[in-house]
Amino acid sequence: MRVRDLMTRDVVTVSPESSAREAAALLAARGFTTLPVVDDRGALVGVVTEADALRDRLPVDPRSLLGREPWRGRPVPCRTVAEVMSQPVVGASPGTDVAELARLMLRHGVRSACVVDGRRLVGVVTRRDMLRAISRDDRTLEKEVRYRLGLYADPHRWEVSAVDGHVPIVDSLGDERDRHVATVLAGAVAGVVDVSFPEVGRAVGHG
Repeated sequence: MRVRDLMTRDVVTVSPESSAREAAALLAARGFTTLPVVDDRGALVGVVTEADALRDRLPVDPRSLLGREPWRGRPVPCRTVAEVMSQPVVGASPGTDVAELARLMLRHGVRSACVVDGRRLVGVVTRRDMLRAISRDDRTLEKEVRYRLGLYADPHRWEVSAVDGHVPIVDSLGDERDRHVATVLAGAVAGVVDVSFPEVGRAVGHG
């Protein structure tokens, strides 16, 4: 799978001039962990994470100061997104292999990644997007694999099944070039773990 197959294209963003408080409210209301920051041309210039939004915005409870000298060293909270935003830890292009991106996200402990075409933001991929892909039901996988194979050759030629994301394809013609194309087409379906071509006799249970 490629990132373009999974990414969310309708992305909620903020601008550098947006209020840092409004960005924090968006993160809380939408359940996001990260908000992309884009300029007026749609170019990605940074992100606002939960940690960015929290920085210096939680004052000491005044009840803890009763009977003590007032604390005068409290930092002034940043007002704009430009003041709190950080650089994305992990990014991707639409053509990035999802497996490669998943490894990077896990290595860096991030839950989402911005997708850019050049500098222009075109989408976001989250761990949840990846989980949805790998947990698609087998019936849906069979249907989509059959559809893709049918665009390449006679749809009645292929016998397709799916078990826990593993997709065996029976092709009685046995053409190696066609099998290679079928492997690529089926393997690109979100949720397919692997593709195999069992022998016809074994596939129908005759040993």
